[in-house]
Amino acid sequence: MSPDPAHYDFAFAVLSAPDEPLARAVARLTEDGVRLTRRDIERLGGRVVEGSPPIRSRQNSSESNTEIDAAIALVTETQQHVDGFAQIMRTMQDETRVFGRDLKQSAAAITQLAEIDEITRITSTMIARIRDSEVRLAEATAETDTLRAKLVEAQDSARRDVLTGLPNRRAFEESFAARDLAAGPHCLAVCDIDRFKHVNDVHGHGVGDRVLTAIGQAMAAECAPHLVVRHGGEEFAVLIGGLNLSDAAELLDTVRAIVAGKRFRNRDTDMPLGIVTFSAGITAIHPEESAETAFSRADRLLYTAKAAGRDRVCAG
Repeated sequence: MSPDPAHYDFAFAVLSAPDEPLARAVARLTEDGVRLTRRDIERLGGRVVEGSPPIRSRQNSSESNTEIDAAIALVTETQQHVDGFAQIMRTMQDETRVFGRDLKQSAAAITQLAEIDEITRITSTMIARIRDSEVRLAEATAETDTLRAKLVEAQDSARRDVLTGLPNRRAFEESFAARDLAAGPHCLAVCDIDRFKHVNDVHGHGVGDRVLTAIGQAMAAECAPHLVVRHGGEEFAVLIGGLNLSDAAELLDTVRAIVAGKRFRNRDTDMPLGIVTFSAGITAIHPEESAETAFSRADRLLYTAKAAGRDRVCAG
């Protein structure tokens, strides 16, 4: 819902009087994390104002995103400088090696042509210094290569979710922007684990984290080579390339069935967690369409799947 005063009025009426009939009715309708529909709100006496709802899962503030963007830009700039320095070092190393070889040959020729001890001594000293410079340059080049590898690792970490090890929302946004429009159709799916709050409440957040990771990794394996990212909370996004909407939805439904067939247990207590499923909304991405627009449409389809009973894929 858009940030309209009418929506805040309805929320205030619910939250300020939790024991009143309105709040109890909302609690029943939103059990297990289901969101209110427009019809639900209007039936309860609220008023819905037209407007674009904000994308869910954008939990980071704009300030945090700005800081992350600045950090990544700094890493990228540093890597460019390091790459340039590494090239300079290699060029210097090659030139020094060639110069040292030529100087050594010249020294041998001078020695053969004339017994000039002083010239020979000076030349030998220069050759020794050049060899020392070659060693130092080789060490500096190795250190530069190590730094470059660390910078690449830092860039990868900025695009990876710490908990699940999957790519994160930033990686999704970059892949969405970089997709090859000429390579065929692309589809976007938004997936959400069903009743995940119940897993956390009953078994604890540690178990919830392991379930979240297991499902995310299973989705990534079954959807490969398509991109699966943790978009936030218990929500995943899948960017599918080269498949039309019907085939992409069939692929995702196969993954859904595989996940639903798994039997999770609490490894600390050996207590079964029961069946854990996910629901999904999937849509075809229109050419030149923004990620926000496509995501919003897939998100609405996700909640259509939730409202229809969960553990299903809704395409549109």
